[in-house]
Amino acid sequence: MTVQSSPEHPLPLRSVSTMIASWIARLGEVWVEGQVAQLTRRPGVSTTFLTLRDTDANISMTVTCPRQLVDSANVVEGARVVLRARPDFYAERGALSLRASDIRQVGLGELLARLEQLRRLLSQEGLFAADRKRALPFWPHTIGLITGRASAAEHDVVENSRRRLPGARFRIEHAATQGVSAVSDIVAALRRLDADPEVDVIVIARGGGSVEDLLAFSNETLLRAVFACRTPVVSAIGHETDVPLLDHVADVACSTPTAAARRLVPDLAEERLLIADARSRGRRVIVARVERERAAISDVPERLTAAITGRLSRGQAEVADARRRIERLTQARLIAARTDVDHVRARVAALSPLATLSRGYAVVIHAEGFAVRDPAEADGPMTVYVERGSFPVAPV
Repeated sequence: MTVQSSPEHPLPLRSVSTMIASWIARLGEVWVEGQVAQLTRRPGVSTTFLTLRDTDANISMTVTCPRQLVDSANVVEGARVVLRARPDFYAERGALSLRASDIRQVGLGELLARLEQLRRLLSQEGLFAADRKRALPFWPHTIGLITGRASAAEHDVVENSRRRLPGARFRIEHAATQGVSAVSDIVAALRRLDADPEVDVIVIARGGGSVEDLLAFSNETLLRAVFACRTPVVSAIGHETDVPLLDHVADVACSTPTAAARRLVPDLAEERLLIADARSRGRRVIVARVERERAAISDVPERLTAAITGRLSRGQAEVADARRRIERLTQARLIAARTDVDHVRARVAALSPLATLSRGYAVVIHAEGFAVRDPAEADGPMTVYVERGSFPVAPV
């Protein structure tokens, strides 16, 4: 329905309020779930006033309910309830509220079933995946701690951490760890610490409690805020059997705040012992190596002398062997050369004119120097050569 109005013809406030009330009245009754943030019972009044708060958002609304319904359901502050109510708009005050006709507490079994359903949903989305979990720094510069004010969890984390590492630094954010404001307080503190560049790790700590007391640490809004953090988050919620879903989303989950302190910082005394042991082992290794090297070089002169002597002996033997081989080759070549000379000499002797003369022949040489082969050439002085000499011959 559209209402006609203008600056010249504005609607009276009472008319607008009446129209809003009539529109809201048309909604009828609805079932609503929430957490009782405040419960007010006035003496002599049959109506009880509740402040119902959304478990995941900072939204609350006033609910009026017959006192007998509240008493029969044993409703207390902090309880989760489901109620049947009709939206009601008070035109005189311009206030919206709910008028309940039935109210029921959410039972433990139903809560656990809802948590299991949420666990499966977040697991399918990858919020619990092991490969996205980050390692904690070995020596954090500053530890962010979210816990209740003056709580035993704060004492356990801080004191045990400083007992292990006296210089451990903390930035502590106090927040409600149960009740209607727990989720919003913790999420706000988580974002402040995550934005601090000096904070290297964030711890969310609380002591033990019942399933209802620890519901804030299984809240979807908180779990998604932890998943979105750039800083590693440690869950330190004390519990025995029921594990809050925060343990699955956090990078490291510890069963108690004291156990978290042991994971956050190294034990200085233990580290000093490890360093001393490493130094001692290193010293022993170095000394042993030096001794081995000293023993190795102690007989170097003797080994060098033996090596040089052996090398010289082998060299002398090789030279002597080479000399013998050269002498044998030289003798063989000399003998072969003598044999060749004898053969040449025998051939020369066999072809020499003297060999012919020794058999009784003679050679007549004309005075002009040629051998006489024809009697007609014997027309002048000649010389006759025989084996044992020569004699002149006159021409005939």
